[in-house]
Amino acid sequence: MTKSIRPRRSVLYMPGSNARAQEKAKSLAADGLILDLEDAVAPDKKAEARDIVCANAASGGYGKREIIIRVNGLDTPWGEDDIVAAAKAGPDAILLPKVESADQVKKLEEIMTAAGAPETTTIWCMMETPLGILKAEEIASSSPRVDCFVMGTSDLVKDLQAQHTPLRLPVITSLGLCLLAGRAYGLTVLDGVYLDLDDENGFHDSCVQGLELGFDGKTLIHPKQLASTNDVFAPSEAEVAHSRKVIEAFEAAEKEGKGVVLVDGKLVENLHVEIAKAKVALADAIAAAAE
Repeated sequence: MTKSIRPRRSVLYMPGSNARAQEKAKSLAADGLILDLEDAVAPDKKAEARDIVCANAASGGYGKREIIIRVNGLDTPWGEDDIVAAAKAGPDAILLPKVESADQVKKLEEIMTAAGAPETTTIWCMMETPLGILKAEEIASSSPRVDCFVMGTSDLVKDLQAQHTPLRLPVITSLGLCLLAGRAYGLTVLDGVYLDLDDENGFHDSCVQGLELGFDGKTLIHPKQLASTNDVFAPSEAEVAHSRKVIEAFEAAEKEGKGVVLVDGKLVENLHVEIAKAKVALADAIAAAAE
């Protein structure tokens, strides 16, 4: 599948059974919305939530926001029906929880294809169990439709019998393994949620840490977290200006047959140019999405 650059700085979970919240989301500054049929929906509301979510996903009323439907697992009574309905609704992606093998991804893809899912509907994988983390490379390479890893740090901390800490040292290895697998196979990798809505400083620090680790963006549980996330994961105006300068200088040097060039007294090589191009492309995508 051809992959295009899309801003995924902020991806907000929306309860599948809350039609009002999903309507309000049409005006939120989120890059993406996960319409959730799994954790956010009580068992007796699953079918009702499925109808609400799939109708909203098919409506096209969310502008340029990326729409992802998180289905229930294949081992639940609702999983297969969720996938069939989601495939017919044609969202940007279907997010499968607790992915632990390539076979799970292939089964999801098989059901999607049989239900007529558009080729543009990709597969996102929740990475939230010890076995899933250990199989990250297998999962990342399981299908051309796989486009994104979403870290489920809350469940992961529980399964590891670890603790939530400011520096997240208990899950650093898990985060790193998923980032390695994701980068090796060209996937987007999104950081997990931050649970304390009253700790604005801690949340901001978590976003900065996620950026430093290499994440493309962060999943969120409340709209109040959007502004900080979008700010942290977007390249600054100074970064974009410098990146354009690097690209122009390198292109000029190539025309002269040079392989390296100095920009502001620093040596620039091909790797620096690729990074610069990625920053400019992200900035352009963010601007286009805001139009």
